[in-house]
Amino acid sequence: MGKQKQQVISRFFAPKPKSPTQEPNPVPESSTPPPKISATVSFSPSKRKLLSEQLSAASPKKPKLCPPHTQNPVPDPNLHQRFLQRFLEPSPEESVPETSSSRKYTPLEQQVVELKSKYPDVVLMVEVGYRYRFFGEDAEIAARVLGIYAHMDHSFMTASVPTFRLNFHVRRLVNAGYKIGVVKQTETAAIKSHGANRTGPFFRGLSALYTKSTLEAAEDISGGCGGEEGFGAQSNFLVCVVDERVNTETLGCGIEMSFDVRVGVVGVEISTGEVVYGEFNDNFMRSGLEAVILSLSPAELLLGQPLSQKTEKFLLAHAGPTSNIRVERASLDRFGNGNAVDEVISLCEKINASNLEDDKEIKVEAAEEGMSCLTVHTIMNMPHLTVQALALIFCHLKQFGFERILYQGASFRSLSSSTEMTLSANTLQQLEVVRNNSDGSESGSLFHNMNHTLTVYGSRLLRHWVTHPLCNRNLISARLDAVSEIAACMGSHSSSQNSDELVEDGSERTIVSPEFYLMLSSVLTALSRSSDIQRGITRIFHRTAKATEFIAVMEAILLAGKQFQRLGIKQDCEMRSMQSATVQSSLLKKLIFVVSSPAVVDNAAKLLSALNKEGAVRGDLLDILVTSSDQFPELADARQAVLVIKEKLDSSISSFRKKLAIRNLEFLQVSGITHLIELPVDAKVPMNWVKVNSTKKTIRYHPPEIVAGLDELALATEHLAIVNRASWDSFLESFSRYYTDFKAAVQALAALDCLHSLATLSRNKKYACPVFVDDCEPVEINIQSGRHPVLETLLQDNFVPNDTSLHAEGEYCQIITGPNMGGKSCYIRQVALISIMAQVGSFVPASSVKLHVLDGVFTRMGASDSIQHGRSTFLEELSEASHIIRTCSSRSLVILDELGRGTSTHDGVAIAYATLQHLLSAKRCLVLFVTHYPEIAEISNGFPGSVGTYHVSYLTSQKNKSGFDHDDVTYLYKLVRGLCSRSFGFKVAQLAQIPPSCIRSAISMGAKLEAEVGARERHTRMGEAEGHEEHGAPGDWTGAEESISALGDLFADLKFALSEEDPWKAFEFLNHAWKIAAKIKLKAT
Repeated sequence: MGKQKQQVISRFFAPKPKSPTQEPNPVPESSTPPPKISATVSFSPSKRKLLSEQLSAASPKKPKLCPPHTQNPVPDPNLHQRFLQRFLEPSPEESVPETSSSRKYTPLEQQVVELKSKYPDVVLMVEVGYRYRFFGEDAEIAARVLGIYAHMDHSFMTASVPTFRLNFHVRRLVNAGYKIGVVKQTETAAIKSHGANRTGPFFRGLSALYTKSTLEAAEDISGGCGGEEGFGAQSNFLVCVVDERVNTETLGCGIEMSFDVRVGVVGVEISTGEVVYGEFNDNFMRSGLEAVILSLSPAELLLGQPLSQKTEKFLLAHAGPTSNIRVERASLDRFGNGNAVDEVISLCEKINASNLEDDKEIKVEAAEEGMSCLTVHTIMNMPHLTVQALALIFCHLKQFGFERILYQGASFRSLSSSTEMTLSANTLQQLEVVRNNSDGSESGSLFHNMNHTLTVYGSRLLRHWVTHPLCNRNLISARLDAVSEIAACMGSHSSSQNSDELVEDGSERTIVSPEFYLMLSSVLTALSRSSDIQRGITRIFHRTAKATEFIAVMEAILLAGKQFQRLGIKQDCEMRSMQSATVQSSLLKKLIFVVSSPAVVDNAAKLLSALNKEGAVRGDLLDILVTSSDQFPELADARQAVLVIKEKLDSSISSFRKKLAIRNLEFLQVSGITHLIELPVDAKVPMNWVKVNSTKKTIRYHPPEIVAGLDELALATEHLAIVNRASWDSFLESFSRYYTDFKAAVQALAALDCLHSLATLSRNKKYACPVFVDDCEPVEINIQSGRHPVLETLLQDNFVPNDTSLHAEGEYCQIITGPNMGGKSCYIRQVALISIMAQVGSFVPASSVKLHVLDGVFTRMGASDSIQHGRSTFLEELSEASHIIRTCSSRSLVILDELGRGTSTHDGVAIAYATLQHLLSAKRCLVLFVTHYPEIAEISNGFPGSVGTYHVSYLTSQKNKSGFDHDDVTYLYKLVRGLCSRSFGFKVAQLAQIPPSCIRSAISMGAKLEAEVGARERHTRMGEAEGHEEHGAPGDWTGAEESISALGDLFADLKFALSEEDPWKAFEFLNHAWKIAAKIKLKAT
């Protein structure tokens, strides 16, 4: 009711709409033609104000009637009557239902309606003058997201933003998850005035589409910085997911029966040209898909329909309202029965044909290098679900104009690689590899601790290194050698301390001079002040880069190349190796050679020579390209035509000097209006001269010859702009032949930044260089004085280090017990993180580390449910354990923290025991098992020498000898051998500020339960001992059993009496114990 009243009130204050049936009065035709307008006069705002004041002064108004005691006007008595009349009249919408066909739109609104029918899922920003306007529902979205005002205008709600704020507002809308389309005028005022549409509205068309995955590669928005609204260092993957049901009959029996779908995934980072693809079987928990999604962190999801219910449910839950991940669906109907391969190949052929039409020379060079064949060969070898996902992404990117990146500029990488370890979703989350578990930010994660990169593209590459540790010993050694050499140049303490261990082929490494480090540091520092050149070269490839960004990217690459050329690294073609007198690491020499290769340096200089840097700095888009006889001839002709017209206009001043008899007459330029002739007010001029503007003493004119010349100049300038844009696109198209070399150079610079970051980490934290044993040797992890890399940063020297020794032919399992909050989880996490850091190629927080290359690190830690997926805490726990059992091998490190605690004690102990037994007997992997069940330690009897029991040491007070868990405890955080049966849960309850009454009641109940269990155990042991005796009558045995049970109750009451703080309750326990003692004495007599 309130909403209807508000609408009625707004109608009252709104202007009265004209009736659609009301026809205007016809104007009688006059016999005399209308006067011809020979001059156009434009007024400044100040003159308009002055004119309005003069008109108001000329037309006297009636004075307002005001009471003598106030200056407020007297209200109109008829206002209330008119308000009631409008309030009670029926709404036009209620009386006459108006359809869209009968509604009359303005020409601009008609354009918006047509554009919206073509792009219904796009929020349109329509260029109108100096503002971008939203209409209808788009205006409501913009008002809600941008915080701007929306109001009713004619037929639609509308809102607007200024054109110079397009970058900011598009980013905010895209970051909110919307698909944004920018509609611009496709004709200028000069072209419109000479065309057939001179009386109609400006032609408009969709000029750009933006989403989260395409924003950094798009035109006019990125700006080369990418530092706003969370963009920049983060990757923005577009991930397409398709799946199909798995026929369980073809899988056979066993563990594989748990797979119910086969998933195909393709992820594209459009701004960098990275493509990740893979296909795998997955279970009903979608744990494999979860690992891929967490690793890629997509900005957009493209779901291939039909999709299984569980897969779609998981993806929609991941792309919840807090993630701002945009979800779009696409049908797979057209790609069935093998049509996906044909579709992809046909799309590649179309791109190939368009490239041939654009630049034949580029196509010939690409064919000679085998670029096209390589891409098609990669596509043909992909699994069919992956090809379907790739076809969907191809069709999706066509609407943005970025489909070329998949054919020419992409670097394809498989999800499953033999050289990289794929960390599971549980490992990434529970070890806090890239994000912490408290607020989900990078602060406090392993990646944040290791990230000392200076460039955003180096940070992106290091993130990939951390989430995908190496599994190849030679590649790991190459990275460690490079880090060691950089650290040696920096004077790293850890490098000099471990210099004896860095020996290859029996020869010691030569410590290089700091010249290389100074050069590397200066190059990276200079690159940190420049734009994101990795995304910059991709925007150049997409032909969306501006001239200023092109120059900045090429200058950055040229600077780095010329600096590294001073190191004199040369390639030996016969030995296929790099020769250098200043750099020893083979990886460093390779990366530096890629950056400083003659092809990269010469091509960068060549491309820069074709541009006018001064024109780009001035923002003169028409003076950016350098023309010559063989380069951009059409642009040179267009520029010459503009110059001719300008010279003709400038030379016409001589004729006006003669006509006006003024020798020193010159053209004047005021407020952007050129070729003005300024004369005194009393000067006589021809009648056909156009008065443009004036001052108090002078009037400025445009003669007819100048008006015609300026009109011709405007058309020539418009033609020059069109030719200039076409030439600029052609110039950017020619960059495609160099894209591969420049992309490799930028990737090498990113790798150098990562190695420099790892060397800085080792120098600042005094880390040790890990040593890897040969692949043929047994699997082992030997860590001396290991520390947690993140907690050490917070605690500094207060962190307590621990040693770890696991060996496949010795003790390869540690069962760890101890009190709550004693450091058990911290210890097992630091072992896993040290192993991951070592295989990344980083120095590690320990005094010494010796280990075997692992093929996986698996964790099961913490307690969490997934209600939106219908999974309880215990189901999540066992699903993670199931994934570990199916995936791990003898070269894996498995961490299990309190497995089995989500159910009853007996079930939990049994499941934990059986799981650990399977890992020890069937898998023989390295295991760290944390538990509060002392019964688990009995498994060591079945694996003598292979299982060790440990606990985290502590100290307790000696206030009483009862030994209950409410004693004062001091944690020592040191891992020592032996089993600990106490958890000190009551101390944690005190820290959690549980009410003291609850804690006292819990202590009393715990003591009683402990006494009952102890009495039952003693009764069982004594019964078994007496069963072996041959003397004694059965009646005597019964009496002895009753006496033992009574003694157990006696001691239990005595313990309760000693631990009870309430004297009355303590007296009751003592009284009950006295009665039991009397009964025992009576039976004994």
